[in-house]
Parts: sequence; structure tokens; C-alpha cells
Amino acid sequence: MTECLFCRIAAKEIPATIVFEDALCLAFDDINPVAPHHVLIIPRAHFATLDEIPASEAALLGHMMTVATRIARDRGIGKSGYRVVVNCQAAAGQSVFHVHLHLMGGRPFHWPPG
Repeated sequence: MTECLFCRIAAKEIPATIVFEDALCLAFDDINPVAPHHVLIIPRAHFATLDEIPASEAALLGHMMTVATRIARDRGIGKSGYRVVVNCQAAAGQSVFHVHLHLMGGRPFHWPPG
């Protein structure tokens, strides 16, 4: 997916501040943060939306959530609180069509979110 922004970041064709990477996923600081800590966690495999991820990839999603908790702990927001968000489709706020988690923390969040 050479036209996909996040695939290009994962391939290191586009620079990013990478905070975690392994064989399954990559995490990097959001360039337009909405919180003091705002990290995007992406799978290395390209899936445009959550709807495209087959049930056989459930472990990948679990791994991404585990990575989110690790980063939150490493950044010192694990105990104070953080939010993990996944947007699916444009009407829900998805602007890059490569599945990704938003890990946000370092400020109070309200409910409902938006």
C-alpha cells in the first residue's frame, strides 16, 4: 500500500517519532496531538478499517491494546488515566484509512467524548 500514509511510516519512508515497534505493530507520536500524550498504534499489516480485520486477526488487536497499556505505563499515565480510541469510517472521525489506535493521556477527558 505505497499510497497509505501509515504504511509509508511503517516502512520508514516518512519520518515519525517512533516510540515502540515490533514485528506486528508500530507506535509513534501523533503530529497533531489533542493531549499531552497522543500516540498512534498501527498494525504493520494494512487494514483500512476495523470492518476489514478478519476474526483470525483477533490476537493482533489484543496485542495492539497491550502495546497501548505498555506505552501508557512507560509515559507515566498508566495510573492517572488514559483513553484508547479507534475510529471506524469517516463519519466516526477516521481520517487515515489504516486501522490505528489513539492512545491519549496527560489531561482530563470527559464523557461523552464528542
